[in-house]
Amino acid sequence: MIYKNFKGEKLSSLGLGTMRFPTLDGDDSKIDMAKTAEIVDVAIKGGVNYFDTAWGYHGGMSECVMGELLSAYPRESFNLATKFPGFSEDTFREKENIFSRQLEKCRVDYFDFYLFHNVWEKNIEWFLSPEYGVVDYIKKQKREGKIRHLGFSTHGSLETVRRFLDALGDEIEFVQIQLNYLDYTLQDAKAKVELLRERNLPVWVMEPLRGGKLATLSDDKRNKLSALRPEESVPAWGFRWLQTQPEVTVTLSGMSDITQVSENIKTFSEHRPLSDKELSALCSIVDSMTDKPSFLCTACRYCTAQCPKELDIPRLIKLYNEHSIFGGFMAPTALKSIDADKQPSSCIGCRACESVCPQNIKISEVLSDFVEKLSNKEE
Repeated sequence: MIYKNFKGEKLSSLGLGTMRFPTLDGDDSKIDMAKTAEIVDVAIKGGVNYFDTAWGYHGGMSECVMGELLSAYPRESFNLATKFPGFSEDTFREKENIFSRQLEKCRVDYFDFYLFHNVWEKNIEWFLSPEYGVVDYIKKQKREGKIRHLGFSTHGSLETVRRFLDALGDEIEFVQIQLNYLDYTLQDAKAKVELLRERNLPVWVMEPLRGGKLATLSDDKRNKLSALRPEESVPAWGFRWLQTQPEVTVTLSGMSDITQVSENIKTFSEHRPLSDKELSALCSIVDSMTDKPSFLCTACRYCTAQCPKELDIPRLIKLYNEHSIFGGFMAPTALKSIDADKQPSSCIGCRACESVCPQNIKISEVLSDFVEKLSNKEE
């Protein structure tokens, strides 16, 4: 196992994410304890010492399961991370009870790592609100030794990440972001990495294979990579790309069976970053993966100055491209952070924006199609 230094401690480069455990009867809250115990045991014996859970994973059962399974191992042999839930305003009012319950569920006296969970546009005001006092309360737990290291996870915008860092100053010790060779450009994860580098903050990685989308490739893409590294699996290429990023300390993988655990441990048994030639090959694959119809908005924002509805058109087009290429939950989730009167459906089709667009994008048609795609998904 490769280990990275973090404030004098050795952390396994591979961490076990606990939101994709095997379940029973198709019920996400019913974790298969026997299979999960085997996953945890193989991970620990393979050198993994970082385990990431959260209040909401597996319907609230992930923390309970990890507490039970990790209690069989010496406390000093593992690092346990969990998070303060930022999903609804009600949780902010229950901060004391939630934190106390997390300690009980995880069967520990302290958390090695604790995160503010998914800081984004929808909840940052709640996190920073003096009325709820969540930040001050969590900082107090750290002073009292119930938290050793403090950070946050985020799918939010670059501006939101910067704002949260500015607000908490030196209290933040690491940041967990969605990072993989596809989202480096598609979701502009590169800008977040650069910001964290400027702040001298290490990167924790979630969604290294984009929820499994980068675990399999078409035959032609796989053959292209195999010609360069015949011994590497497709998932391993995703991890090797991350090994090429010096800011990355811990890469979390939501492993759901023994085969995944064993293969990932093998990959992380040695440090093999990609060469320039290999990076170029991977970039060409990314280009081919994103060659579905999309619109190359440069975010010049000429359009926003003309829009009578004051829509954030560049952001909406970015989300449209994401949804058109990959579908899934990411774009719909991001839209929840946008006010109701600023949604794609608010476009009145006046085309004032199109008259000044240097890229000649038919913006009104894009937004209309976005509304239709979202409507079809709901149906």
